[in-house]
Amino acid sequence: MTLLKRLLELDRDVSYAWRVAEKPGLLRSFAMFFAHSGDSWFWGAALLLLWLVANQTFWKLWAVYEFWWISILAALVMTLKFTIKRRRPEGEWGAIYRNTDPHSFPSGHAARAFLIAVLATFLGPDWLAVVLWIWAPLVAVARVAMGVHYLSDILAGALVGILVALIGYPASPLIFETLLRFFPLY
Repeated sequence: MTLLKRLLELDRDVSYAWRVAEKPGLLRSFAMFFAHSGDSWFWGAALLLLWLVANQTFWKLWAVYEFWWISILAALVMTLKFTIKRRRPEGEWGAIYRNTDPHSFPSGHAARAFLIAVLATFLGPDWLAVVLWIWAPLVAVARVAMGVHYLSDILAGALVGILVALIGYPASPLIFETLLRFFPLY
């Protein structure tokens, strides 16, 4: 048996041991909440709303940075998923994910959650960064608990999200300055 095959079997076994999707109760309810809290539509809507209602430039800029990098990350993750084509674990929960995106590696939710946390670390405020660093691993683990990802999917997703934030954030001022030349706000 090859090392890769053994690692994939271990990944599968650990992932199935963490599952609570088929076990009604409080733990399943928490896992379901956190699994959905990283949904892209939720973050897109929330950031758009923040941008619309914020009366401080800081929060408008925060929303724009997060939205921009979430969008870039989504394109990268989907490219990776449709290149690698790893099937999601079998299961009933998460039909919307299984139907719209049958591939699991890397986890887009884990990537997004960790990207958001890293960007919040750069952008502030500190209290929000702390909250998001607690939230991000909960989202990732919940995706395994609800049976839509393997452990390796969320580890890879977290790494992709962190790397995109670390590489992308320093380039943000130049990117936005260039965009504003072509698409002025006023």
